[in-house]
Parts: sequence; C-alpha cells; structure tokens
Amino acid sequence: MADSILEMRGISKGYPGVQALSGVDLSVGRGEVHGLMGENGAGKSTLIKILAGAITPDEGTIRFDGTEVATLDPRRAMELGIGVIYQELNLVPNMTVADNIYLGVPLGRGPWRNPKTANAKAVQLLKSLGIDVDPTAQVSELTIAYQQMVEIAKAVSKNVKLLVMDEPTAPLSSHEVERLFALIDRLRADNISIIYISHRMEEIFKLTERVTVLRDGRFITTLDSATTTRPELIRAMVGRELSETYPHGSHAQDGIVLEARKISGNRFIDVSFSLRKGEILGIGGLVGAGRTEMARALFGADPLHSGEIAVNGETVRITSPVDGLRAGIALVPEDRKHQGLHLSMSVRDNISLASLKALTKGGWISLAKEADRSAQRIADLRIKTPHAEQIAGTLSGGNQQKVVIAKWLETKPQILIMDEPTRGIDVGAKHEIYVLMKDLAAQGYSIIMISSDMPELLGVSDRILVMRRGRISGELPRAEASQERVLDLAAH
Repeated sequence: MADSILEMRGISKGYPGVQALSGVDLSVGRGEVHGLMGENGAGKSTLIKILAGAITPDEGTIRFDGTEVATLDPRRAMELGIGVIYQELNLVPNMTVADNIYLGVPLGRGPWRNPKTANAKAVQLLKSLGIDVDPTAQVSELTIAYQQMVEIAKAVSKNVKLLVMDEPTAPLSSHEVERLFALIDRLRADNISIIYISHRMEEIFKLTERVTVLRDGRFITTLDSATTTRPELIRAMVGRELSETYPHGSHAQDGIVLEARKISGNRFIDVSFSLRKGEILGIGGLVGAGRTEMARALFGADPLHSGEIAVNGETVRITSPVDGLRAGIALVPEDRKHQGLHLSMSVRDNISLASLKALTKGGWISLAKEADRSAQRIADLRIKTPHAEQIAGTLSGGNQQKVVIAKWLETKPQILIMDEPTRGIDVGAKHEIYVLMKDLAAQGYSIIMISSDMPELLGVSDRILVMRRGRISGELPRAEASQERVLDLAAH
C-alpha cells in the first residue's frame, strides 16, 4: 500500500514443538480499518503481541510510520503510537475514568497529578470522541461498553496512530455495538488506523477496507472487503468449503419435555413457554433482557422466586444444580473459561467431573471406565486434542466448548441449555457446533439456545422466543422469523 502506517514482513515466531508464525506479512494504511481474521490458533494473538512489543519475533522486519523498528518493547510501542485493546480490559476498577486515562502521566508540578487538571483534560478528550461518560465516575460503575470506550480514550490520549481492537463487540448489546462503530468511524476520520480482529463476518464487511487472513500461523491472503464474498472469506480462513453454514432440517417432535409456567426470578418475571422433544428453541433479546438469569434458574444455579417447572408433564422442584441434573436438565454456560471448565485440569477430568457418581463403585473411581467414557466422547464430538490427558486450557475455543458439552452429555440429560454456544469461536468451529447441535436434536435431545448472534439465532433455531425487560415479548416460528422482527420484539 502506497501510504502505509505499518509494514510487517516475514514475521516468524516459534516455541518448543510449535511454530506459531511462519513468514507472515501485514500492511495497514493510514486511517484504514483493517480486518484480521483466522481460526483459533491461526496466529493472530501472537502477531499482535509482537506488534505490541510483548514478545520478540525470531525473524522478520517491522516498519512503522516510515521508519524501520529494530527492537520493540511495550514502552517503545506506546511511544511510537501503537495501542492495543485486548478482550480483557486493562483498567483499574477502583479508580476514576480520568485517573485511568492519565494513569502514569504527570499533570501538575513534578511527578504529581492535579485531579482538577486530569478531569478537565478528560472532559475535553471524551467530548472530542463523542463519549458521554463522567470523568469522575469510578470505572467499576461503568458498563463493559463504556469501560471499552475509556480504554479507547486512554489510547487516544497517548497520541495513538494505530489501534488494535481484539473482539471488541463480544460482550456488547446491539445498541452498544452501534455506539462503538460510530466511535470507530470518528477515529478513522481523525486518520487513526485500526486493526480490527473479529470472528463476526458482518462486522468485517461493514467496517473494514481490507482484511488479512491467517491460517495455521501463515499468511494466506489480503482481500478487499468490498469485493469479497462471505464464502470466499470462509474458504480462505478454513482452507475448505463449508457447504452449509447452518445445517438444515428440524427434528422437533410432538411431545412436550419441558414447561415453564409463569416463572419469575432475578431479572425475569412471569415467563411461560414449552419445549418439544428434539427441538432447538432459540431465545433472543438484548443483553440484560433476563435470558441468562432465566436459564440459570431453570438449571437451579439461581433461585426461582415463583412459578412452576414441569419435565415430561410432572412438576419438579429445582433449587440447586443437583436438582436440575436429577430432572434431566444441563446448562452449558456463556462463560466457558470461568463457569464451564477447569482450565488447569485435563480433558478427561473435565469430561467426567459432573458424572463421577456413575464412575464410582465402593467409594473408588474406576479409572478404566473414566478413560473409556472420555475417549468415546472425544471421538463422538470430534474434539481435537492430542490425548485425553491434555490440559483443557490449551485447546482452542471451539474444542473447549465441545469438552463442556461432553461433560454435560455424560450426565445423560434430556434438556440441554446452551447459553451463547459459539461466543469467541471461529467460523469453522462454529459450523462444527451447529452440526453437533443438529445431531443431538436428531438423537432426541431438546435444546434451548440463547444467542446474541442474529444469523445464528435465525439459522439454527426451530422456533424463537424473544425476551425484553425480563418478559417474553413474542414467539416466532422459523419460517416467519427475520432480523427485523426479532429486533422489533427485543427493543420495543
């Protein structure tokens, strides 16, 4: 590109037994929003850590703002104008917005910072970016969306020239996403370049001028977003055709396996619905609509304040996850890393964790039976792992999610609640999860799928319920569901 802010050429990085990057190229123009895509494990994180100065490449050159950079560490990267906003935000919760923005910056005499000066400068900065946040507010009091905007303001305050955003919309509602997009447009207008990492293709096509694809640690291609099709981008990412992103066919039967009768709990009220055998029931709505809270109450993780739950026509009392499992209900939570897995334990241990009673005889766990069961689940769910003793935290996001599903399938549930089942998972792994869900439905499992991914909600569900402010605001058969109708029920 003629006027590039960044040129990375031939970047390689290896670790014992793993070649993370092999001769990767990346070029970003001034004022360009440049997409960076690839399956989990493709090398995106390693490349960005090299750019941020967190790790040193084995080979390759970096040219930034017209000058070749011989050595790069975090301080040097910041001085050059390179900023990175990771998925895990780097803010101090018990400090104010202004203090976070100007942390480490002396705004006064000597090394001391004058709070009034910091607040005044923060007001000007936030106003210039169109961010409506009180600079004296504690960061812990802000929503994730506004915390993210404070991170962006913090980077801009350091005269950032290139900003990397890693999956910035993952925790945001649709309204918050639009607010973020408006801020990105403002940064672009100020000639600030952005590397935008996302698994959501609709965002890549909407925001970026070009997109670079990595696969297995190698540079595959850089494409013009305006002239590239979705199938072309998927093929570049996974190295193969995905014939159907969303598998067709419904396996829903007539029998009702679950009924919620006017149930109320934390952030949801008077909710009633039914679930059929073999059905995938989608639940849509904005973040904060009460979907996750309702799912947790159905499983027994949170208390139910009123109402009844019936399984196979019989009323059941669910006050704990033990009750939920006894009733044949399992929950795949939205946060697999903190609620679904023990990341430091093996794949085998994770798979058997919820079903140890079935593996125990005379007070002893049958290790042979445990090994057989975990091996069978690894094969059935096509979990990509060197062996069952592999530490779960080392697997890709998609394979971690399969381990969580395998764990709950070992409890032999009738009903599987899946909360944001593909969050943070690449397109190839998403397709595998969708196929798995359809296979489970064909085997007679009934699935409740909570999703904020609109194409996923429309493409996978047999029927869709929409929640708004803790209540069911509408029900849509698959044939009548559209993005416009779901959003209208969710927001009005």
